[in-house]
Amino acid sequence: MTIAVLGGGFQGCCIALALADRGQSVVIFERNQVVLSRTAIANEGKVHLGWMYAADPSLATARMMMEGALAFAPFLHRYLGLPIESLATSEPASYVVHRDSQHTAAKVREYFAAVHRLIVDASNGRQGAYFGSDLTVSPREWSAQERASVFDPAIAVAAFDTPEIAIDPVALAQHVQRALTSHPRIELRCAHEVLGVSEEATGVVVKTSGAHGQKLERFDHAVNALWEGRLSVDETAGLRPGRPWLHRLKYGVGFSWPDRLPRPPSATFVSGPFGEIVSYPDKTTYLTWYPTCVKAMSSDLVPPRWSTHPPEPLRSEIVHGTIQALSKFVRALAPVDATELKDVWVKGGAIVAWGETDIDDPESELHRRYEIGVHTRSRYHSVDPGKLTMAPYFADKCADRIVAGI
Repeated sequence: MTIAVLGGGFQGCCIALALADRGQSVVIFERNQVVLSRTAIANEGKVHLGWMYAADPSLATARMMMEGALAFAPFLHRYLGLPIESLATSEPASYVVHRDSQHTAAKVREYFAAVHRLIVDASNGRQGAYFGSDLTVSPREWSAQERASVFDPAIAVAAFDTPEIAIDPVALAQHVQRALTSHPRIELRCAHEVLGVSEEATGVVVKTSGAHGQKLERFDHAVNALWEGRLSVDETAGLRPGRPWLHRLKYGVGFSWPDRLPRPPSATFVSGPFGEIVSYPDKTTYLTWYPTCVKAMSSDLVPPRWSTHPPEPLRSEIVHGTIQALSKFVRALAPVDATELKDVWVKGGAIVAWGETDIDDPESELHRRYEIGVHTRSRYHSVDPGKLTMAPYFADKCADRIVAGI
């Protein structure tokens, strides 16, 4: 068969690799000049194990995320030939309860204990699957003295060590791009925007626009792995959400940490509109602070085509505002002068999720990310990964579903 994969982001590329490995021919349609050039490289690369989602007491989001996390490194090993230990990952993240958190330290402590039990059960028989980490070790709560040495303890009221890591998204994209371009069963059609699809009895017709105008092409199956554009293409296939959704434009700041200063640990601040620090072995540091880095929202079917790299003066506002906000309680950031930093970049992209209120609302659907996955109607498949974590897991699920139907 020949299968159209709509979208050359991380989800679409993973699906293409999984299908090609199963003997299918794949054509990836990507509107940008290269695949993996926008949201796929404009995030911190966190591979979530479920610690983030204390606002979902059902633990459904945690269960979903840990399945994705345990499938992530094995997928890269299988399809990219990368040894798990060779992947560029961050220092493990500590989860820090902010003074203004939507959940008390006691509630977070209770939630972490429940998540840890689920992780131990889920990883049974899959030891080392999560980047070689031992997931049987319980999250360790910091002592008051440890916390005060790294954070302002009046703001950071509790902290817990976890094994959760982030993977360098740029390095990951480079590995995936090489695998795609060298695979004999995968064809890349960049600078081709998908306009819509229509189903036939024996296939799916994909309508695209490129340098030579609009074109209709028939495929045996089509997989909608678009990010910002997924809902609008679903609508052309007659699939409507039936519920509210929200696109958010979020940026992050990266730079080379100054040699003269001690580095902060990787830390995620919970629960609510806060942010995180990701420290990579090569001294790359990633920061995001929610009130400063989220710059737009849209409930349109297709959001504006927001810039991956913000223009000035917005870029400088994000850099200075993020460092200033975090330096108020992260001791390592207090002496950092944004004007003296090397190799500073700011990039971001859309976050797409169900719901109509933002994460400052404790009841927002954005706190619950389990209603995601592969949705199939006949030969048309739409994939909502929710988070980067889930893309490899859903890629295998989608490929298996298509091949099983042959």
